[in-house]
Amino acid sequence: MRLQGKRAVITQVSAFMGPDLLTTFRREGAEVIADDRDLIAPGAAEALIAEAGHVDILVANLAAIRPDRSVLETDDATFRAMYEAMVFPLHRLVRAVLPQMIERRHGKIVVIGSASALRGMPNYTAYGSARGAQLAYVQDVGVEVAPHNVQVNAIAQTHVNNPTYFPESFQATETFKERMRATPIGRLAHGWESAALALFLAGGESDFFVGQVFPFSGGWVMR
Repeated sequence: MRLQGKRAVITQVSAFMGPDLLTTFRREGAEVIADDRDLIAPGAAEALIAEAGHVDILVANLAAIRPDRSVLETDDATFRAMYEAMVFPLHRLVRAVLPQMIERRHGKIVVIGSASALRGMPNYTAYGSARGAQLAYVQDVGVEVAPHNVQVNAIAQTHVNNPTYFPESFQATETFKERMRATPIGRLAHGWESAALALFLAGGESDFFVGQVFPFSGGWVMR
């Protein structure tokens, strides 16, 4: 019960890491506001935080389907869509929740990001750069609010079993098998393994981590 008495907001709870985060955080005693609204719309992120009230932990679980396009095929609309789905909502959520955390001098923000921002890949221009913006944002905000005893950190993950990026249909393809051969650990992580790291970053044992990005990729980032 490591989160007993804490109130946590988890976004896009039906997608990406949402289901595993929800199960893990509730098991550990948190009162979870499990939200599934579209956060792209202006005002949606701010409304979520206002409705939630007291928030000890924000888990920004933001996903978007990656466009498989070369840089020359990536038009402005495609590029912008990735930022509207994953970067602007992050800033709006953080901007909305920080005042109460700063006032209480306590709070945790965990961003579920992607390791695609840590290693160059072809046809990832729009998606990878938006994920990279998330990680840079975490580093900057993390050091800014650290003096207020608010910790902001991110998990940069890939090859983690989840319904958005690694559905069973994709796992049956040769493309997936090639990716596993390129991953030192040779398997997908279980969703609960990533959720366990998020739990650590949301709890009291991680107070000394500030603006950090934790690769979670089974060795893929290191190759």
